Amino acid sequence: MRKGWHILEEAGGVTLCRHMPPRFDVAAHTHLPAARPARLAHQIRQDLWRALRDVRGFSPVVRLERDGAGWTVTAGGRAMGQVSAEVEARIEAVLNDVAKRDRWISNAGIMS
Repeated sequence: MRKGWHILEEAGGVTLCRHMPPRFDVAAHTHLPAARPARLAHQIRQDLWRALRDVRGFSPVVRLERDGAGWTVTAGGRAMGQVSAEVEARIEAVLNDVAKRDRWISNAGIMS
């Protein structure tokens, strides 16, 4: 655990979460190029938290699974109570923001 975050390294992937076990009450998916997984997961988690900190009981979870030349990303997390479709749309907006994606890859560094 690093500063309160669990980094679970699994065969072919990484999961970053605050609470164990990781749980997706709400999630969205995207694909990103190969980059250092733990750093990439932290970058995504930070922007996810900024976008959803007003959701009661929200705790981000980011899972990266190796997919050919990159990562399949599942981002979302835990929430207390009912989760509206609007929350999932906000997660998708974060994952599809071109400026954020470019920053994540730049900060995480492309893997060779």
